[in-house]
Amino acid sequence: MRAITYNRYGPAGEVLALTDVPIQPPGPGEVQVELAYSAVNPSDVKRRAGARPGETKLPYDQICPHNDGSGTIVAVGEGVNPARIAEPVWIWNGQFNRAWGTAAEVITIASHQAVALPKGVDLQTGASLGIPGLTAAHTVFGGGNIRGQSLLIHGANGTVGHIAVQLAKWGGAKVIATASPSGFERCLKAGADSVLDYNAPNLAQDLLAENAGQEYHRIIDVEFGENIETNAKIIAENGTLSVYGSAKNMTPAIPFGALLFKAVTIDIALIYILRSEEREKAANYLHDALSAGAVICPTKEIFTLTQTARAHQAVEAGGRDGAILIDVTT
Repeated sequence: MRAITYNRYGPAGEVLALTDVPIQPPGPGEVQVELAYSAVNPSDVKRRAGARPGETKLPYDQICPHNDGSGTIVAVGEGVNPARIAEPVWIWNGQFNRAWGTAAEVITIASHQAVALPKGVDLQTGASLGIPGLTAAHTVFGGGNIRGQSLLIHGANGTVGHIAVQLAKWGGAKVIATASPSGFERCLKAGADSVLDYNAPNLAQDLLAENAGQEYHRIIDVEFGENIETNAKIIAENGTLSVYGSAKNMTPAIPFGALLFKAVTIDIALIYILRSEEREKAANYLHDALSAGAVICPTKEIFTLTQTARAHQAVEAGGRDGAILIDVTT
């Protein structure tokens, strides 16, 4: 089969190569999925570039990248119900702790990592449900029912934030978002009640005013270190900071006193190692919202398999206002 692989870290145009590799038959508990789409996420790009701290050489001789994807089950291994054959599925953790991901025509993977798509949900959408979809669902619903609560979603113009806004509105919360002004319209179309510039000089004051002076029950944040001072001022007692990134400041100073006397919970989400019961709950929320027509996962651009390096470069260029996909059939 055709697959994109790399055997050293480096720039996408230099290390990614189209390769012919054998198809691995499914073993016990596994399924073989004929892929339609492979999604390129920032973590896939960083891993290929060699950005993981402390890692100087590849953990495998050859890597086929990408964790997310979608396709159709074409074969099953021992112990897997043969009725799964021909089932459309989405993939999570395709290349996590293993060499072979979704940037290929076929993937063989544990059956539970190939999740049946809800009826009516297309394969393009399915390719976005792994890292961004599960992250959004867990950060929004990880504490349970949010109906009637006030949620703040920082960076809501990004892929995770965009899905999170839609899920939070579907869940019955009041949703305030922050974004750059160019992303305001996208946030409002996703369902945010209002959106503020995350670079505003008096952001904490403005966010409280936007919520009628009330503090926020739950804050979802892609830049923990940048926003911790603001968040400490506006989060409610017994509130939760649900965070999934801090790229601009990986060693932030924590205003512990302000957080202590509000008994704030800091929930750091790393979706790759989410406990199985939490992952299942997040997936169920996603499926229910998709089935209700409450969530749309837009695609920004689709590349062919031979254009995978260009897709990586598109992710590196930023502007994540939609998924970057590889059509692995072309």
